[in-house]
Amino acid sequence: MNTTKNDLEKMKRRQRRANDFKAWLLILPLIIVMYLCVWRPTVMSGIWSFFKMKGYTPTEFIGFRNYIEVMSDTQFVPTLVNTVEYVLWSFVVGFIPPVIIAVMINEMVHFKSGFKILTYLPTVIPGVAAYLIWYFVYSPDVSGLMNMILTKFGLEPYVWLNDERFTILYIVISSTWHAFPGTMVLYLAALQSVQVELYEAATIDGAGMFCRLRNVTVPQISGMLLLGFVNQIIGVFQTMEQPMTMTGGGPNNASITVGLQLYKYGFVNGRAGHAMALGVIIFIILMIVTSFYFYLNKRIEKNY
Repeated sequence: MNTTKNDLEKMKRRQRRANDFKAWLLILPLIIVMYLCVWRPTVMSGIWSFFKMKGYTPTEFIGFRNYIEVMSDTQFVPTLVNTVEYVLWSFVVGFIPPVIIAVMINEMVHFKSGFKILTYLPTVIPGVAAYLIWYFVYSPDVSGLMNMILTKFGLEPYVWLNDERFTILYIVISSTWHAFPGTMVLYLAALQSVQVELYEAATIDGAGMFCRLRNVTVPQISGMLLLGFVNQIIGVFQTMEQPMTMTGGGPNNASITVGLQLYKYGFVNGRAGHAMALGVIIFIILMIVTSFYFYLNKRIEKNY
């Protein structure tokens, strides 16, 4: 009897090892790609940020000099402030609309699939192409779509992206138009996972639409909302192609971001060491934000 039990246990262990081996074999290509394209470059750039670079070859260890020069650059603080402004405008313009549209689609009875497809179309357009479209929409002469509308109402053409006060807002509007459908789909999936019985119970208790939204919908999708909140901060901090395509960081560096500044260090100015140092600074900032997300998410899971 004991022999039979031992044999069964050995067979189970062999089967588990075989299953583990097959699983590791399946994910091995992904691990290799992640190592070559993400982990190794990230670690190497962090190490090389402490070296004087000749092109992309480290030549001399210089400690924190690259970091000191980056942070003492006259453009560092304004660029960081611009990036924070991008984040704030993205919350005003881009955080709520995906939630509202997801709720609307979830409540629709007719043409739901067609409306989802139409809403998702902006994401299909390649990023640079989408921002070029918006660049011509914001064109400061009468050929721009926005100025054509203004002139139809007898108003003077407006400079749009050349207005230093609001150029970040206009770029965020174009970014939101291009990116919000992907976020909307995630919110819609979260809404469809909410138990119908909760809405039925709330309706029986006399809860109206807004009461159900506040007491049922928001608590049930709070984890996804928090994830979208943090992802938005991370995504906006990496903003580069939007200002590069639409304004080049202008006017007068009014729309430059830390991501675009990193690109200029590495590929325009030939200051690879400074680019790597700035990349590490961005990484540290985003790690702090991500840690804050995990803390809040744990609190939410305890409450619900």
